[in-house]
Amino acid sequence: MAGHSKWANIKHRKGAQDAKRGKIFTKLIKEISIAAKLGGGDTETNPRLRLAIQNAKGQNMPKDNIERAVKKATGADATDYMELTYEGYAPGGIAVFVECSTDNQNRTVSAVRSYFTKVGGSLGKNGSLEFIFDRKGIFEFNMPEGGLDMDEFELEMADAGAEDIEVMDDLIVITSAMEDFGAVNKKLEDMGIEVASAGLKRIPNNTSTVDNDTLTKVMKLIDKLEDDDDVQQVYHNLEIADGQEELI
Repeated sequence: MAGHSKWANIKHRKGAQDAKRGKIFTKLIKEISIAAKLGGGDTETNPRLRLAIQNAKGQNMPKDNIERAVKKATGADATDYMELTYEGYAPGGIAVFVECSTDNQNRTVSAVRSYFTKVGGSLGKNGSLEFIFDRKGIFEFNMPEGGLDMDEFELEMADAGAEDIEVMDDLIVITSAMEDFGAVNKKLEDMGIEVASAGLKRIPNNTSTVDNDTLTKVMKLIDKLEDDDDVQQVYHNLEIADGQEELI
């Protein structure tokens, strides 16, 4: 069942960049805040908040930070965030899908547009990239101590709806259809597996390579987007060709 995961390569780089810049807690806290404000502070009745807190714990966020974010979001002075998406093309025709959470739409769209423009890319209309990306459930966790019986584990996951399982050193990445996300998440919980991150992601159904000069421009755009506090997720269909790894 193990196979090539397009998400894995994208996620590995993104995770490293976020950690390097100290941005990941900011993004996690914003997701907790939005979930709590929309659905209340009780994780038993708010699955989005439960998932946001699960992801925060997976990144070793202190319990006090999580509780403070929930309390603030459910208070009278909670910040109102808008969830926005932007779609565009980077140099070389690379498709880029940007998910944002912001309290100032004008600031966010101005910044996102400038990032595209400065590298020779352009924003498009919402919906213009829907045919390039599929919504998939993505789960990541480290191999439990003592390991797993992978044959049995793959059977259990397949029964729950998993489409792909990839093992890279100690990291396991599971992909599911969007509609099977809840079933796979519950199965992992029932098996006592602590997931480091889980969510619905946009996975490219086709990828493209570019030359080295274009790659540098595309990576500059991705870096600028990921470094913006209003940006929660950046998806793209860039494929790194052999020999280009050192350029990213």
